[in-house]
Amino acid sequence: MINKDTKLCMSLSARPGNFGTKFHNSLYQQLGLNYIYKAFSTQNIEDAIKGIRALSIRGCAISMPFKEACIPFLDKLTDSVLAIDSVNTIVNDNNYLTAYNTDYIAIRKLITQYALKQEQSVIIHGTGGMAKAVIAAFYDAGFRNVTILARNGVSAQKLADKYGFLALTTPKSHYDILVNATPIGMAGSSDSDKLSFSADLVKHATVVFDVVAMPVNTPLINEALKHKQITISGREVMILQAVEQFILYTGKVPTDEQIQLASRIANES
Repeated sequence: MINKDTKLCMSLSARPGNFGTKFHNSLYQQLGLNYIYKAFSTQNIEDAIKGIRALSIRGCAISMPFKEACIPFLDKLTDSVLAIDSVNTIVNDNNYLTAYNTDYIAIRKLITQYALKQEQSVIIHGTGGMAKAVIAAFYDAGFRNVTILARNGVSAQKLADKYGFLALTTPKSHYDILVNATPIGMAGSSDSDKLSFSADLVKHATVVFDVVAMPVNTPLINEALKHKQITISGREVMILQAVEQFILYTGKVPTDEQIQLASRIANES
């Protein structure tokens, strides 16, 4: 039952969904925690962050397009944020806001889980907050044959120079691993029905990784499934990073069974 001691956690996103709300609230219920989680959107990120501080909101998940814009309003940036200039988690300790990036942690875990090989060629589409987490995760996992793809060649080149990767505005060959780290294919966006890579690139890839979580099967994932490629979905990223957030907010580590149940509930329509 909600009372004066209930702790509020929240998310900020341009297009709020139900996954995080259902996932976190399910775990709170399973572990008997006096917490509640609610998704929000905003047109004013500065005031939203001030609200987190002023109202003693315990934690906040940050999604596109606020992963970089929120940084000036926070008190402490952990190493995971400083490395990539991107935030996806804020923890409030007595009105002191500490920023983390659990996307990076999730992607590293997926690289290991799917046994992606360092010698494989990789192309990563995007230069935003999520793309920075993806790029850093592949670099730290030992990948060096990596191309960063973006319409903005300046942004792509800046990131490429930082890691010693290649930057392109148009793909010039085939790649073993395709990673979409843009909103292309996201439900509700103007590009919801588009592919972030050409069908030809998908056909010749070995692994197709789309960080877009809604829908689970994006146009890119569906195209990859046609060719029976290995696919990694944004929903997998969302679950792993959400578990890390849950631990940061509550100090509790859920069991695999509790995580699986929360995931099933969150995936229900």
